[in-house]
Amino acid sequence: MHKLDKIDLKILKILQLEGRITKAALAERVGLSPSPCWDRLKKLEKAGLIGGYHANINLKKLASNVTVFVSAELADHTAASFRAFENAVQKYDEIIACWALGGGFDYLLQIVTVDINAYQKLIDEMLDARIGLSRYYTYIVTKPVKANQTLPLELLLGK
Repeated sequence: MHKLDKIDLKILKILQLEGRITKAALAERVGLSPSPCWDRLKKLEKAGLIGGYHANINLKKLASNVTVFVSAELADHTAASFRAFENAVQKYDEIIACWALGGGFDYLLQIVTVDINAYQKLIDEMLDARIGLSRYYTYIVTKPVKANQTLPLELLLGK
């Protein structure tokens, strides 16, 4: 855990929303001169608190697509089985997120494909690859309701 002050927190909040902000504008917004702001930014990056800078692509305007959430259960619950499944998931570009869970099933996957047929082909390929997947449940996204990419930093840090 890293100790952050209000200025560090403000830098992170601004960068979440405006990753392309200039260093000068960032410094002005947080009330620092450019050099100290740049030093803080580099420290945040070096500490791994900033994992990268990304564009938020509007896929709907780019191509036809379907988003599917899949709850997955593995056949075996050994450390080796979990590692094998997690390594295999990395190889499928359509799987844009995967979370290991405690509870009723082992993993939750977020998958984006061009259509349902492409999704089913992916699932069939995963089953044929024998990566430990024994049971899965498909949840098709009918509409996005909230897809906030920013973290509630104040809530998480108690500030």
